[in-house]
Amino acid sequence: MNRSARIHVSFRAALSLIGRYVRLRITEQVKSVAFIVLYLAAFQILVLGTAPSNAFRISAGIAMVVFGLTLFLEGLILGLMPLGERVGLKLPHRAGLGLVIVFGLLLGVGSTLAEPAVAALRVLGGTVKAWEAPLLFHLLENEPDKLVLAIGVGVGIAVAAGMVRLYFGLSIKPFAYALVPLLLAVSIYCALNDELAAVIGLAWDAGAVTTGAVTVPLVVALGIGVSRAIGQQEGASSGFGIVMLASAFPVLAVLVLGMLLNPAVPEAMPAAEFFSQERREDALRLFASEDALLRHVYQRGDAEARKAFHGEGENYHDTVASLAEPEKRRTLLGDMTLSHWLLHTASEEERAVLPVDAVRTAEVEGIPEQPVLAVLIEESAGALRSVVPLTGLLLAALFFYLRDRVRYSDELVLGIALSLVGMAVLTSGIRMGLAPLGDEVGRSLPRVFRGTPTEEGRILFEPFALEHVFYAYGPDGEPMPHFYLRAPDGTLRPEPFTPENYDPETRRYEHVVKRMPLFRADLTFAGIGLVFLFAFGLGYGSTLAEPALRALGRKVEEISVGTIKSAGVVRAVSLGVGLGLLVGVARILYDLPTVWLLAPPYLLLLVLTWRSEEDFAGIAWDCGGVTTGVVTVPLVMAMGLGIGTELGVVEGFGTLAMASVYPIVTVMVYGLMLQAWQRRSIQAVEEGHDG
Repeated sequence: MNRSARIHVSFRAALSLIGRYVRLRITEQVKSVAFIVLYLAAFQILVLGTAPSNAFRISAGIAMVVFGLTLFLEGLILGLMPLGERVGLKLPHRAGLGLVIVFGLLLGVGSTLAEPAVAALRVLGGTVKAWEAPLLFHLLENEPDKLVLAIGVGVGIAVAAGMVRLYFGLSIKPFAYALVPLLLAVSIYCALNDELAAVIGLAWDAGAVTTGAVTVPLVVALGIGVSRAIGQQEGASSGFGIVMLASAFPVLAVLVLGMLLNPAVPEAMPAAEFFSQERREDALRLFASEDALLRHVYQRGDAEARKAFHGEGENYHDTVASLAEPEKRRTLLGDMTLSHWLLHTASEEERAVLPVDAVRTAEVEGIPEQPVLAVLIEESAGALRSVVPLTGLLLAALFFYLRDRVRYSDELVLGIALSLVGMAVLTSGIRMGLAPLGDEVGRSLPRVFRGTPTEEGRILFEPFALEHVFYAYGPDGEPMPHFYLRAPDGTLRPEPFTPENYDPETRRYEHVVKRMPLFRADLTFAGIGLVFLFAFGLGYGSTLAEPALRALGRKVEEISVGTIKSAGVVRAVSLGVGLGLLVGVARILYDLPTVWLLAPPYLLLLVLTWRSEEDFAGIAWDCGGVTTGVVTVPLVMAMGLGIGTELGVVEGFGTLAMASVYPIVTVMVYGLMLQAWQRRSIQAVEEGHDG
């Protein structure tokens, strides 16, 4: 064909074609995100009875999620995935097994260090208390670099092992039979030690977050390329299975790291004992200085712990009173506002020590919101760290070692640019929209199953006139004191008056604002059912919007020549994530051991893997690794943080691990159903020919 012969399209026609394509892609992402957005908003408004605190900012964040998802997915399809597949296709022909292993190791470590979801693990570190889980606190606060490096090495070993498996055409099943019992055995061993037990949830969650929006497309594309290069075109789906390994090895790496660091930390103990003068040497094994220990006790400890820290003398009251000074408050409380500290941490004695003006100021004090431009700049830097180094590694391998070139350089450049812009906009939208919405709902969830009112604020009146108190009579004829409080809309509403909160000498009255439970005490069972329903819907809806899963689903449909539909895989995975989050929330509510909830589904998977076909077994195991990405992780963490904070749970890890294992089960069952349907169809055709 003559290269000079080109199809000429007018500018207007080109704009029309591009416009239709853009509308189609944006419509797809609106459909994928709409369910989770409407679900969260409807649950908060209709069930919890509250509106989102900043509806405009949240709405803007959700719009950014839709736009970012569209750009990011298009960039993956145009740029990163074809590049990874090209390298995988050429690598076995030009390199020996040793270099293939080294390249897989480098790609695994690099992709993990660039994965945005890995950094999200540190978010939960802000809720861990040093005296309750010393080893977990030490890992997250003092040794985060070692933690991330251990995760990266685990993924690197997994990718290298995956390359070896593909190079020799080995089945994924023996890897599953060996790794699953090993991980469960090590986890059970750690569960027998109180300090190591607190790290189990973190380790399994680490395996879940390593396979996200950056790692999955590259690893899957590389595996498919290697698989085709060594003559497995007829079974190209044998390139799957590497993501499963990339989810398993980091679990082992973090557990081993915990065992190595455990001797260096003190044992768990009550807060007052941990912060006492007698235990100061042990406590300082976790903190660089006494000032750091002081900040920890004021941010996460209670009044008894603060008294134990200061010991005898006036230092205790003087330090509490100094919180009225903005500079001192920032030093001790960090980003926490004084109003939050007074409401959730301070005792009545500590509130009385602070000046009245400071308490009144705290009542209207809020956390300033970060400007949108600043969020975009921060997330753009994260996108550059995620995409550019990996792209550089692949291009360097392709140009300088494999002596090959990119087939469609214009598409590659456009794809990488779209990936960068899309990831920056997507993660910014999650920070501004989905994550705050999920956190608000998560913090309000305990109201659904609690049968008693919960404190949500305090108002200080000075002076308070007792003559404004009036009495209302209950059904039993007992008089109950009340006073009128003007609501923000100008209406007057009666509020109960508590005599114990009134100081006759200063005429100071502190009114406790309480939010009533959604159900009566005898209906908390129904409330718990609603919490489980919410968790299932959150998992199902957030997974539908996960870009890595959608990219994997398209690749599965492509290599299976349409016999396995992308929509079927996505729905099966979403169903599994919903079930997994339901189990994860039950773990938090009832404080159940993580390992005992993980063992049954993984043991079931060994049986299902044995019954499944080779190709679909690899696909199913990989689907479990792609469920916890840039959309699911922030939402799940926000929900876990909200519930865990309200219930005082020691650590909120393990929920992501549940959201990873159950999708493997549902996809494996979906595959077995497809196998049965195909066998019946073939049998029907054969019987028809015989007849």
